[in-house]
Amino acid sequence: MALDDIDHVAARLMQEANLPGLAIALTDREKLLRVSTYGFADVSARLCVAPDTLFEIGSIGKSFTSLILLQMRDEGKLDLHQPIQRYLPWFHVGSDDSPITAHHLMNHTAGIIRGTDLAPHGLYEAWALRETTASVPPGEYWHYSSLGYTLLGFLLEELTGQSYRDLIQDRILEPLGMSQTHPVITFATRQRVAIGYRDFYDDRPEHPSHGLAPAIWGEYGTGDGCQASTAEDMARYLRMLLNQGRGPHRRLVSEESFDLMVPPGDPSGVHQYGYALVAYPVDGHIYIGHEGVTSGYMSHIAVDMEAGLGVVFLGNRVGEINPTVPAAMHALTVLRAAHHHQESPPRLPPATDPSRVSNAADYAGTYRASDRTLQFRAEGERLFLIYDGQEVALERRAEDCFYVGHPAFELFLLEFKRSGEHVVELLHGSHGYLHNRYAGPQRFDYPAAWEPYPGHYRASVPEFSNFRVALRKGTLVLILPSGVVEPLIPLGEGVFRIGEDHRSPETLRFDTEVEGLTLRAKYSGCPFYRTSTP
Repeated sequence: MALDDIDHVAARLMQEANLPGLAIALTDREKLLRVSTYGFADVSARLCVAPDTLFEIGSIGKSFTSLILLQMRDEGKLDLHQPIQRYLPWFHVGSDDSPITAHHLMNHTAGIIRGTDLAPHGLYEAWALRETTASVPPGEYWHYSSLGYTLLGFLLEELTGQSYRDLIQDRILEPLGMSQTHPVITFATRQRVAIGYRDFYDDRPEHPSHGLAPAIWGEYGTGDGCQASTAEDMARYLRMLLNQGRGPHRRLVSEESFDLMVPPGDPSGVHQYGYALVAYPVDGHIYIGHEGVTSGYMSHIAVDMEAGLGVVFLGNRVGEINPTVPAAMHALTVLRAAHHHQESPPRLPPATDPSRVSNAADYAGTYRASDRTLQFRAEGERLFLIYDGQEVALERRAEDCFYVGHPAFELFLLEFKRSGEHVVELLHGSHGYLHNRYAGPQRFDYPAAWEPYPGHYRASVPEFSNFRVALRKGTLVLILPSGVVEPLIPLGEGVFRIGEDHRSPETLRFDTEVEGLTLRAKYSGCPFYRTSTP
């Protein structure tokens, strides 16, 4: 019954996430319980996912880096609380605060940028941190930074004199018998890895009607997550975690160091981050795991240390969210119940119909701009935009936020804004529309120097290829393809902080103005260039 329920989870995940292929492994502390494969590794060739199909595991690989760093600690080669510059003299970040340590990088509290893979190899981007400024003193603010783990990979190479590839092979894969796993992603990997997919469009909110396209592929070999593995091999890795750092033949890391890696968790609290492992409170229990997302792949591992059980989910599609996370959590709950001979938890409820809008009447009415009028009609729990002689059903993406499947509106989500309980205005890209209930200001001042900035910017970065900048109500905003909107807070001439939180290290810097248009915008140091598309 439990296996049937997990098959049901897999079917739901593939349908709702438009996922071409999936591999799942179940394990306990001692042995593999099951490997299941579903769908296609190559859609066009109709090649099915097989047990030996490789998937990129993304940021799950950060825990590989963390594990070897803790081995260095056990061997007396690394003090986690000494400045990184003691080991890497070339490392520098602009800051007058206390120095950054390995501990800060390992638990994402160094105050540095997330990283954008601006160069083919991470060494340049790690060196270029000297051109950025830490936002807050180390240890005070959690901000996820893949670049921090890239740097830690170079720290390992400095400490050992070995390549990162050889370190992963010698210190993790061989001791655990992970013979199918590639320690770094090369063209040899491409021969066996499932083809990764993404939404056909990379510059707008996703929708199933768009279809899928193969994602950009490239070689990769740094400490922030560069492995490709099978579900069975990842189950071997989970058994090491379940046995608190002990492999089939020897201990990989001391119990003391393993305890540093794993966050304690709070069953009634929020997620906690250790050294590349996350504690997830689920129904009064603590699951330990990590997700992975790369260009074309998404994955999740989760273990229940108390029950001694673990699950692996590997998929070959990337999306705006990673649905393998809740799916893996539910599968682990099903497995736990079966292990304790308890009634299986209820199957996942049917997916919510995004076109069902329970409060559709809130948004109905006419919204006007200087050159356009938009009319919305509510019919029961459905909301329609009347435009160009058509009625288009809206799909809810978030509270007061909707997708419209019409070419004139597909680039951005519709964002309704309220005054108290009443909807009074509508934003779409750089355009604003007012309901007759709106009673606020209608003219907004802003510096003339900002006028060249709005536009569409692109870079040759697979996982973060483009964004748009818009001027709204006298404020500049950055709009991601997913529809997420971040305010740009002025810091100085042409420089803006991304987001309201003053602790954020992420910045946007505009330069190179020609004929009244800015041609380049550097997102935390990574150059994006103006494109001809809106």
